[in-house]
Amino acid sequence: MVRPFRFAVQGTKAKSGAEWRDLAQEAEDLGYSTLFVADHYLGGGPANRAASMPPQHLAPISSMAMAAAVTTTLRVGCRVFCADYHVPAALVKEAATIDLLSDGRMEFGIGAGWNEIEFDAMGLTYLPAPRRIDKLVEVVALAKAHWSGEPIELDGQHVKVSGYRGLPLPVQQPRPPIMVGGGKKRILSFAAREADIVSISNTPFVAINEDGLTPSEELARRVGYVRAAAGDRLEQLDIEGSPWFAEITTDTVEATERIAGWAQTTPEVIAAHPNVLLGTLDEIIERLVERREAFGVNYVSVQQGQLRTFAPIVAALAGK
Repeated sequence: MVRPFRFAVQGTKAKSGAEWRDLAQEAEDLGYSTLFVADHYLGGGPANRAASMPPQHLAPISSMAMAAAVTTTLRVGCRVFCADYHVPAALVKEAATIDLLSDGRMEFGIGAGWNEIEFDAMGLTYLPAPRRIDKLVEVVALAKAHWSGEPIELDGQHVKVSGYRGLPLPVQQPRPPIMVGGGKKRILSFAAREADIVSISNTPFVAINEDGLTPSEELARRVGYVRAAAGDRLEQLDIEGSPWFAEITTDTVEATERIAGWAQTTPEVIAAHPNVLLGTLDEIIERLVERREAFGVNYVSVQQGQLRTFAPIVAALAGK
């Protein structure tokens, strides 16, 4: 059984209230399921350049709230909150509040963080990956406890919360969907067991990785971790991924060579890469269906710049 397609926009380029409101409304009008923001904070400067990230003007929580306020069906979320950037008890209350105020349209994306340069620039300690994932696990447990409305009693290594019930209760029951993202076995296995949406990180743009796998073989390995850990939950999970490069074109040779130069790899890698979609409308639709069959990826997030060009694909596949 395959899950129906859903499509999201990763909105990271808005610089004003009007631009953000327009983006949310256009995404809704074009049939996208969700508008995602990102949890990054660096403006222009040496840290931002070293981190290889474009500056992002908008912080996530207030942006999600505004996007929900100017739409009626569009879901809102962060792809994904970094557990170390927020006070956990405050973050899960903010998320419940957005779910309440949006009449049940919030998706809670959470991850362990990955950009050490951003951590350093913000004065945060970048712990080893196992400890960051330990904290993520505890934050997810807190979210579930808070949103249940039952008394909270958590005494973890990173999250110590007790003595009250979480309010407000979210509209979505038994709770809002949780999305956990990553690329390694432990975090993907955790996501398969505890989340509702598994976000699989993009695979590197190399012909063969250090384990001797092509990008498609690496994605298959990651999906294998999810399938092995999910068990009976697998049919209930959305598996989310992002075509980092997506372009509707009749000249795939030119597009492939151009993108290969930008990504500093070969056209052969780009042509076969699972995070690339190049071709005519019909070819891209066929490729998405094939990838869903092979890897289970049914929730597709595109970058803000692809909002309009990708819309015909959304119209053809959303809900199918």
